Amino acid sequence: MRLIVLIIWISICPLLVNAGTTVKNVILYIGDGMGITQITSSRIYLMGADGRFEMEKMPITGLITTHSVDRLITDSAAGATALASGYKTKNGMIGMNRDSVAVVTILEAARDKGLSIGLISTSSITHATPASFAAHVSSRRSQSEVASQLIDAQISLLLGGGKSFFLPQELSGSKRSDQIDLRQLAVEKGYSIVQNKEELQKIGKGPVLGIFALEGLQGDSSEPSLKDMTEAALKVLSQNKKGFFLMVEGSQIDWAGHDNSFPDLWREMKAFDDAVAVGLQYSAENEKTLVIVTADHETGGLLIEDGHNDGKDLQIAWHLKGHTGTMVPLFVSGPKAELFSGIKDNTEIPVILSELLGIRNFPRFQSSHPVK
Repeated sequence: MRLIVLIIWISICPLLVNAGTTVKNVILYIGDGMGITQITSSRIYLMGADGRFEMEKMPITGLITTHSVDRLITDSAAGATALASGYKTKNGMIGMNRDSVAVVTILEAARDKGLSIGLISTSSITHATPASFAAHVSSRRSQSEVASQLIDAQISLLLGGGKSFFLPQELSGSKRSDQIDLRQLAVEKGYSIVQNKEELQKIGKGPVLGIFALEGLQGDSSEPSLKDMTEAALKVLSQNKKGFFLMVEGSQIDWAGHDNSFPDLWREMKAFDDAVAVGLQYSAENEKTLVIVTADHETGGLLIEDGHNDGKDLQIAWHLKGHTGTMVPLFVSGPKAELFSGIKDNTEIPVILSELLGIRNFPRFQSSHPVK
């Protein structure tokens, strides 16, 4: 009898362990264009060689390969589509595979499971990375169509820039070719509209549409920071007892790389890490929250060439103004974080997340969605 009880106990132990470490919430941070040297050089400049960003303190680390379906050098559209859907695609394509078939994203799958979902970006919310999690277009340039799809996607929270793609053509600053006012459509669907930091801080519940600039955020004092937007998002999304999935993009790390601007880089890296700190604090207080920090690609071919440990005479060199094909970092904290260790392809990330969230049949095509 004792032997039978022992056998039963041994057989259910793994189930008990898994039950106690279920992932309820996911916060996925994407530093657009953020390679290892972007992190290292910014950290040395800000706090010396022995300092650490909050993301660097996360217990599990790895590397991610970033190539698109047919090119060694990905763009943000193909890179984010892989991270969102588990499918490689061609550069420039959003939420579709190489044959222009719409694919289900991990954000959409989480929504269909009953989780609240959110997207945050310091670029236009219609830009390649956020768009790849909830839109399906053959060209990343179709930002007006992306905006329309985002409003229809039942997203609990959308925060970033890109107002020009929500305004009707007749209004100043609009980049639409029609008279559709997506802000009004959003209100009709139940969205609260916020346009500045003060309004965002007063928001109580979702769904929320916050568009704070015509295109990318400008760093104006009236705009919320990435940290501010992350704090507001967690306040809104955490009201769902079933959980949430939040993607937070530090978009302008990439822009600093394209401009070969180190001052812009370290400022964007600091702002991004400040937002990461918010998620890590939330995870520490909510044990079923998984936090992931990674990138879609590296931008600029940045190298550290010389300098002293205090960072005051740091010498760096940019080698191009485009993207590179190097692997990018992966930092993970929370339940089952160890599943992400080692070298992964970007397509593996959403597949692991789907398993942890209990989402079946992923990745998969989304045949019901029209191809644009």
